[in-house]
Amino acid sequence: MAHPVAPVSTSPTRSIALHRIIVALYAILSLAGLGRSSFQVLTKFDQAPLAYSLSSFAALMYVLATLAIALSVRKGARGVAMVALGIELVGVVGVGAVSLVRPELFPDATIWSQFGAGYAFIPLVLPLVGLWWLVRPKVSS
Repeated sequence: MAHPVAPVSTSPTRSIALHRIIVALYAILSLAGLGRSSFQVLTKFDQAPLAYSLSSFAALMYVLATLAIALSVRKGARGVAMVALGIELVGVVGVGAVSLVRPELFPDATIWSQFGAGYAFIPLVLPLVGLWWLVRPKVSS
């Protein structure tokens, strides 16, 4: 009797690898966002306070998401991750749309401006991937 082969995407090893990749991407985005927003706030906040405040907020959301996704095997952290990723998604879509319609509000780019275009649209795609990963059916080891 032949045993059905499980799809590759459901293997526990692949799931762990995907989790690590998502956490690593969030960590990189966190560092990029923190570095950029810190520089902007400390050196030229008066030039674009809205943009730089949003950059700082986005960076903090990325740090929170990184930690929560890394610890998402814990029940409470999973909920925090879902909220953080939801806020990120709303932020990147909202700020992205406003930055295209009213560019004068953003004289300098934020991580979420133009849907994350300055970051290869990773800020737009990553929360979707993270949310998918958090809600997908779990694989037993």
